[in-house]
Amino acid sequence: MKVLETERLILRYQTIEDAAFMLELMNDPSWIQYIGDKGVRTIVEAQDYISKVALDAYARLGYGFYLTELKDEGIPIGICGLAKRDFLEAVDVGFAFLPMFWGKGYAFEATSAVMEYAQSELGIKRIVAITTERNHASAKLLEKLGLHFEGMTPNAGKNEELRLFAMNL
Repeated sequence: MKVLETERLILRYQTIEDAAFMLELMNDPSWIQYIGDKGVRTIVEAQDYISKVALDAYARLGYGFYLTELKDEGIPIGICGLAKRDFLEAVDVGFAFLPMFWGKGYAFEATSAVMEYAQSELGIKRIVAITTERNHASAKLLEKLGLHFEGMTPNAGKNEELRLFAMNL
């Protein structure tokens, strides 16, 4: 199901058929470094992850992480969307793109659209985002989007702190 359309992108619900792409994305070294190793190594595990994480979020919350693809070519390039994490007080906006699509403005375009959607369609008044301390590119993008660094926050279940950015919508 298509959720958003921008000048160059379509953001839609993930489906089980996206498993090969999600397997590639989740095993990219940048995903593992900045988001974490989810232990997804096969198509079947990717299908299971999509079902248990993305499809469950859509059903429970009415939002989640959307597959982001190039509008003209239909090529998947990443994910962008919203999450409600137990350790954060507000809805979290996040994104992950394959490195070959970095530096082209896609993350800014997709995340801007998601934040507008969060405010106008979902009625969300405050949005947060988290990054690891060493993920400088994501922090720079969050600031460009208008989020402000608020401090460090514990990462649930891990012995590390994350940078917390926030913005009132």
